[in-house]
Amino acid sequence: MKKSFFLALVILLCSSINAQQSFNKNSAIISPEIHSNNTVTFRLNAPHAEKVQLVGEFLNTSVVDMVKNANNIWEYTTPEPLASELYNYFFLVDGLKVLDPANVYLNRDVSTIMDYFIIDGDPGNNYKVNNVPHGTVSHVWYYSPTLKMNRRLTVYTPHGYESNKSKYPVLYLLHGMGGDEEAWISLGRAPQILDNLIASGQAKPMIVVMPNGNASQEAAPGQSSLPLAPPSFYLPKTMEGSFETSFPDIVKFVTHYYRTIDKKSDRAICGLSMGGFHSKYISAEYPDMFDYVGLFSAAISADSKVNSEIYQNSADKLKIQFSKKPKLYWIGIGNEDFLYKANADYRKFLDENHYPYTYYETGKGHIWRNWRTYLIQFTKKIFN
Repeated sequence: MKKSFFLALVILLCSSINAQQSFNKNSAIISPEIHSNNTVTFRLNAPHAEKVQLVGEFLNTSVVDMVKNANNIWEYTTPEPLASELYNYFFLVDGLKVLDPANVYLNRDVSTIMDYFIIDGDPGNNYKVNNVPHGTVSHVWYYSPTLKMNRRLTVYTPHGYESNKSKYPVLYLLHGMGGDEEAWISLGRAPQILDNLIASGQAKPMIVVMPNGNASQEAAPGQSSLPLAPPSFYLPKTMEGSFETSFPDIVKFVTHYYRTIDKKSDRAICGLSMGGFHSKYISAEYPDMFDYVGLFSAAISADSKVNSEIYQNSADKLKIQFSKKPKLYWIGIGNEDFLYKANADYRKFLDENHYPYTYYETGKGHIWRNWRTYLIQFTKKIFN
């Protein structure tokens, strides 16, 4: 009996030592390593791989081959310093997608999981958790009488909300196709952006409500009573009027359960891509609801096959909306975006009808790098 116990103890200790050695071996690899000149080195220990590649939005060719260094570690260093920004990446090992085992910081974009890192500076510092007062991010559930289902919201309340009795303006921040109520807090870095802008006095303290714009979903994948299923880019009830029709349910819930300033002048709505589409039609359908509207790389026109009152008589609804003089109608898009022409045509329509708006153009295309920038620019201008 004693021999059996002693043997088991030896095996346990050896296993622990081997696990610790393995842990130490992995932790000794630094990846990504951001150098003082903002070049970045990526490393991966894959001794039996025949080919390892790096995939990242910061690369000129999107994919580059890595090489083995003197220590038999696959390695790649960017030839040029990277500009300040949040960047995503992953590895391909003999064609198989692999996350960086030395980097625990991950983002999910629909069904794609990626590592990320941040280069200091502007705008990167806006996306970091800095030593400033922090707001609170909550996941709350509301019942939608229109959709006849319980649904999940992500809500940001600014620093001090829990300890005072003040009322706050509200920004409704909408995601794009394939996203959900978690998109803006992960890929969009909305809580960090708000914390940093509010702390520096560049934005007013506000409540930010991030709904799930997929009207067929209760919540993000894995967060609802529905069976576990892979996230999907295309979902029913997204751009056919259901979400727009049910949106007052969200506003009523937020107004009832949070200390909000219940006025048009203290409500804003904005969103990216599909969320910009939703913002455009929601603000026009309910012209007394929002004084600030932001369209980030927005889809502009509804599918001609869709039959919903939300999208009918659009020109007449816009005429009513602008007759009520919204304080800010903001449009932002990248000059390489596939929706650039649609937005240019829409701006031409607004110009022809003398509807005032603010326009902000960037480089690049339909990417989070632009949408984070648009959120910064938009939140600086609202509730002033």
